[in-house]
Amino acid sequence: MAASEEASRPFAGLSDVSISEDIPVEGDISVPVGPSRRDDEFSTLDEPVKDTIMRDLRAVGNKFIHVLYPKRSSALLRDWDLWGPLLLCVTLALLLQGGAADHEDQGGPQFAEVFVIVWFGSIIITLNSKLLGGTISFFQSLCVLGYCIMPLTVAMVVCRIVLLVSSGVIIFAVRLVVVTASFGWSTFASTAFLADSQPPNRKALVVYPVFLFYFVIAWMILTYSP
Repeated sequence: MAASEEASRPFAGLSDVSISEDIPVEGDISVPVGPSRRDDEFSTLDEPVKDTIMRDLRAVGNKFIHVLYPKRSSALLRDWDLWGPLLLCVTLALLLQGGAADHEDQGGPQFAEVFVIVWFGSIIITLNSKLLGGTISFFQSLCVLGYCIMPLTVAMVVCRIVLLVSSGVIIFAVRLVVVTASFGWSTFASTAFLADSQPPNRKALVVYPVFLFYFVIAWMILTYSP
């Protein structure tokens, strides 16, 4: 009992210790009341709907410009979206409707086939990239492949206009040149955007399924006849 009283005796006077108000306390313990400026810049809850739509349209337009002038960039991978691919797939599917094989018994390129090819192709390319050690995700792959369909969509528009004039060997040659150039453009643009997400020594294995993906779409465009 005496031992315990002696052990607690050094701390007996701590309750009477007080700090004088004249002694300055160093340090800053203030807590900001409002949200940070970074949160204000990226917050869209209070943003007008018009501003949000215009910002998304500008982002889609910038990605189209990246496809028009393809160079090694991670813009489509970093800020991916599906608005552009949706617009291009719908446009291409509508242009492919009404082919010569589109009868009662036989179906030509139907509306859903374009979407099935794009989604299935994105899955295959994503799995192939993952197996080779890439870092791309499915939606990033879908964004890049979808945006890079734009040259082939333009080729489809040109082919429809050319076929309205006449048909023959010369017209087919013109269509072949246009589709081949668009096919090469789409393949080159997509591989340029996917370059940073692939291992340096396995890029050829990644390009091969991309080549097949755009080849199928280019073949659908080339074999189209009204």
